[in-house]
Amino acid sequence: MGYIEPAPLKDRENPFEAMMSRFQVASQILGLEDEIYNVLKNPARQVIVSLPVTMDDGTIRVFEGYRVIHSTILGPSKGGIRFDVNVNLDEVKALAAWMTWKCAVVDIPYGGAKGGVACNPREMSAGEIERLMRAYTQAMADVFGPDRDIPAPDMGTGPREMAWLMDQFSRVQGMTTHAVVTGKPIVLGGSLGRTEATGRGVMVSAMAAMEKLKINPYKATCAVQGFGNVGSWAAKLLSERGLLVQSISDISGAYFNEKGIDIEAASKYREANKGSLEGFGGAQKISNDDLLTLPVDLLVPAATEDVITGQNAPNIKAKLIVEGANGPTSSKADNIINEKGIMVVPDILANAGGVTVSYFEWVQNRLGYKWTADRVNRRSDRIMKDAFINVYKTSKEYNVPMRIAAYMVAIDKVAKTYKYRGGY
Repeated sequence: MGYIEPAPLKDRENPFEAMMSRFQVASQILGLEDEIYNVLKNPARQVIVSLPVTMDDGTIRVFEGYRVIHSTILGPSKGGIRFDVNVNLDEVKALAAWMTWKCAVVDIPYGGAKGGVACNPREMSAGEIERLMRAYTQAMADVFGPDRDIPAPDMGTGPREMAWLMDQFSRVQGMTTHAVVTGKPIVLGGSLGRTEATGRGVMVSAMAAMEKLKINPYKATCAVQGFGNVGSWAAKLLSERGLLVQSISDISGAYFNEKGIDIEAASKYREANKGSLEGFGGAQKISNDDLLTLPVDLLVPAATEDVITGQNAPNIKAKLIVEGANGPTSSKADNIINEKGIMVVPDILANAGGVTVSYFEWVQNRLGYKWTADRVNRRSDRIMKDAFINVYKTSKEYNVPMRIAAYMVAIDKVAKTYKYRGGY
């Protein structure tokens, strides 16, 4: 995933508190015992390391790196590594817990973790990023492992960085260990279908939700905020299934065309234009805020957190919101949207396609055998659809919004497993 500009601070919540408030509600409805609530509330392990790195000009800079293991109740922990200026322990803790619920909701045998280094990769050379990644891997050599903790790319990191991580870990172990990390280049044991996996999961969730809401995809309109990896794939796959994508956006602004945007043309334009949609001719320019309040059937926020806020939520006209980004809806906005009766397929369900295919990559590495793209897609589609049905059923049974239902499904799974394993 490329670098994403952080949201302005005005309606931004502490991500850990936002996650905890929803966790609390779901736990109360489930009638979770205090003992298990306290176990699941606190991360199992928090590692903070100092990383001295020689910069290109010969100076040594010390970076701070984090790895938070939230839970290993369901299996080895899993979660990305962020290289971003705003990385801090609170954020990493929230994202690690999110990963626990995300893996549980799609029924994958992983716990949750997250890592990060406070740095600005856009101001660093490839050599500096490599030395930083290797220093981080070296410092975490006793944390990572195919049966312990399996990292992956996140904001500011990608396949290249995962290749360096795998190589450094393999050097420490004295043997090639493909399964220590996912999101690797294909030639290094990466999985086919991984690039589009998150966007594909968003599409599968949207199609499943439209079926329940009786929205005909061939007559439906859609707006996608964010045109990075997740947004561009979601837009492409949704338009292939008959939806009219009227608006897309990136950091340069939003673009609207009532007759529908040619997603293929937009993707090519962005590639030729240094990754930006600035000046894209196939649509008129509107603001990112305007995009969120368009009268479309489906809205996909796939950019960054807290874009649907207490301020703009009253003006949202979509019938269905499918969250491609992590935490795009603030908890203030949640209540407003629920009152309006808009269905929201929450982030921990909608964007779990990425971690599902990461799991497949790990499975293939362990087997020493490669699956075809068709097999990967077929299996991930089935997992995403089953997870949607499970969450939808829970939401109807308890008469709660999909977001709370997703947390309930996840927490219930982790709590039951904890009891069977016998907490001490």
